[in-house]
Amino acid sequence: ARACGDYLVLGVVPDEEVIMAKGPPVMNEDERLCTVEAVRWVDEVMPGVPYEITEEFMTELFEKHKIDFIVHGDDPCLLPDGTDAYAAAKRVNRFVTIKRTEGVSSTDIVGRMLMCTRASSCTSPNVSEQKTQLRTFSQGLEALEEGGDEATSVSHFLPTSRRFVQFSSGHVEILKQAKSLGDFLLVGIHRDEVVTAHRGPHQPILGLHERSLSVLACKYADEVIIGAPFVVTKDLLITFNINLVVHGTCGEKNFRSKEEGDPYAVPKDLGLFQTVESPRLLTTGDIIKRVVDNRTAYEARNEKKNKSQANYYEQKSFVEEL
Repeated sequence: ARACGDYLVLGVVPDEEVIMAKGPPVMNEDERLCTVEAVRWVDEVMPGVPYEITEEFMTELFEKHKIDFIVHGDDPCLLPDGTDAYAAAKRVNRFVTIKRTEGVSSTDIVGRMLMCTRASSCTSPNVSEQKTQLRTFSQGLEALEEGGDEATSVSHFLPTSRRFVQFSSGHVEILKQAKSLGDFLLVGIHRDEVVTAHRGPHQPILGLHERSLSVLACKYADEVIIGAPFVVTKDLLITFNINLVVHGTCGEKNFRSKEEGDPYAVPKDLGLFQTVESPRLLTTGDIIKRVVDNRTAYEARNEKKNKSQANYYEQKSFVEEL
């Protein structure tokens, strides 16, 4: 969406409208606002956006906010009656379709959470395309700006009520605090098997590459260490020239903490460790609990969405990459 112009306004749909159109949201409006405000390609966030883009709302967008066009993926966005939520924008040729990101969706992630509370293990999706995405994400805005048209002055609007299901406002706030303590934030991301060993058989919900992409999309993270060791060693600190190791006060339960000891012992001994107060107490475990507590509603939602996605793939046509 950001590549469509030079200014991206992202709309966040209120909880009540999400419930009406799709069922209960996994994260509430405040949590979603916090999360999308941290996305490095988002210039402005607009709360209270209606799920259906009406002519009245389009007038406000185009005249008051000077929006040039509305953007959405090529996957369906339907109202409860089955009609297109963007029909009005399409009629006036102010709608741009972008290629849907294949391989992951909020429906898929919620499905993994539901399955993981029944099965003994979770499976990660194919990551063949995600490695290419990692290279693009890690270059941040520079890659976009180098290939962009400096003469272009186009603003566009991306409404959203989804995505970033596991990378939550809790993660965003702690990364924001960590970044304020220095000028370059390096985020360590553990391998899947390490997470499983320390968090339990149902974790992680997102695979290594998915988690890496989520963190790299956050404007507070400058780079990631993919497959970072669970224990912070002196060699790691020297190799990456790390001056401070930061950890929040809120986190997931570690099932092996007693037998393995403190993973931050080395930076603590060297005076390179700091604990920061977690502004939000939301964890991945909390999000999974929400889904499990509302299992019936989410199963009904996913069944409906799976039918919609099946229809999408039957009628799918090629969308050129921007």
